[in-house]
Amino acid sequence: MLTRRAFTASAVAFGLSACAKPAPVPATRAVAPPPAYPPMPVFYDAISDEPFPVPAIAPGSLPAQHWRQTVANPWPDQPRGTIIVDPDAGNLHFVQSRDTALRYGVSVGAEGFAWSGTARLQFCRKWPRWNVPDSMIARQPSLEPYSVANGGMDPGPDNPMGARALYLFQNGVDTLYRVHGGAVARDIGRAVSSGCIRLLDQDVIDLHERAVHGARVVVLPSLIPAGLSALF
Repeated sequence: MLTRRAFTASAVAFGLSACAKPAPVPATRAVAPPPAYPPMPVFYDAISDEPFPVPAIAPGSLPAQHWRQTVANPWPDQPRGTIIVDPDAGNLHFVQSRDTALRYGVSVGAEGFAWSGTARLQFCRKWPRWNVPDSMIARQPSLEPYSVANGGMDPGPDNPMGARALYLFQNGVDTLYRVHGGAVARDIGRAVSSGCIRLLDQDVIDLHERAVHGARVVVLPSLIPAGLSALF
C-alpha cells in the first residue's frame, strides 16, 4: 500500500532525477575518407641515379591529362623531332612519326613574359647552370650574383633550370628562351614562368634523350585574351 510518506519520498526522488544533467554523450565526427587518387605512372617515381636526386611526383598533384603519354600526332606533316608547344593547352608535343607524338605537360610564360615563334634546337645540357639575363636582373636585383658576368648559378636542386635544358636559337642568335626542367607539378598547365617552357624533371630527362639536334621548335601564340587565365 502506497502511503503518503512513501509517495512523497518517491516524488522527491523523481524530481531530483529529472533535474539532474544527463550523462554526456561522446561527440563523434565523421571523418571524410582520403581522396582516391589514381596511381602515378612509374616513370614519375623518384630518380636516384642522377647527379642530384629527383623526387617522386606525389599522387594527385598532376592531373592525368598532363601525364606524359603517346597520342595521335596533331601535326603529321612535321618531321620527326619537331617540338611544338601549345601554351593554351599547357602541353608540348614531340613528333615521333607521322602517326604518333609524345605529349608532355608544361608550364609557360606568364602574361607579359610569354614568347612565341619558331626556333632551332641548338644544343642541350644536363644539369645546366642558370645564367640570369640582364633583363631579369633589372626586375629582380637580388639575382645579380647569378648573372652571366658572375658565372651564373651552380647546378643542383635549387637551380630553376632543373635537370636538363634545351637551348633555342633563331638565325644563329640565342633567343635566351629555354625548354627546361624544374617545374612544380601544381604549376603544370599554367602560365607562371618568366617566359621559358618548364617540364617536370622526369619529363625533361625523357625529352632530352629523344631530342634531335637542329630540330624545329615551334611555340604557338596564345589565343587567350589578355587578362584572362586558362583553366587547364
